[in-house]
Amino acid sequence: MRMDAVDQRIIALLSADARASYAEIGVKVSLSAPAVKRRVDRLRADGVIRGFTTIIEPSAVGWTTEAFVELYCTGRTTPAQITVAARRHPEVVGAYTVSGEADALVHLRAADIGHLEQVLERLRAEPFVTSTRSMIVLSRLVDVPSPVPAPS
Repeated sequence: MRMDAVDQRIIALLSADARASYAEIGVKVSLSAPAVKRRVDRLRADGVIRGFTTIIEPSAVGWTTEAFVELYCTGRTTPAQITVAARRHPEVVGAYTVSGEADALVHLRAADIGHLEQVLERLRAEPFVTSTRSMIVLSRLVDVPSPVPAPS
């Protein structure tokens, strides 16, 4: 699928405020509201836009402790197994296969250090996990939900 500069601008505007109306977006990209809607519908149909969501401030709901955990797994562990296990833990907000020594990197949020320790114990209990290495986040310096490439 080929996107033009207008499509990219629409995506950037929706990324900044998914509640913006088609009319509001249209004013900013010089299109009518129906034309913006047609483009958004096409971007959704093509899988460029996968959905709309609410971004919650973790500290506002009491999840003030954040960590990244490297998972080291048994030799035949698949990404699908890691995915299934990660989804069993509501504190997991992201999980990734990575290059380097670790097999996966898991992003966690918890209420406090005690809660984080419980989550780590549960992760370590997964049958394929041989060891973990944790890094607790002290502060978020850059937190961009979905960067959008600049128009070419």
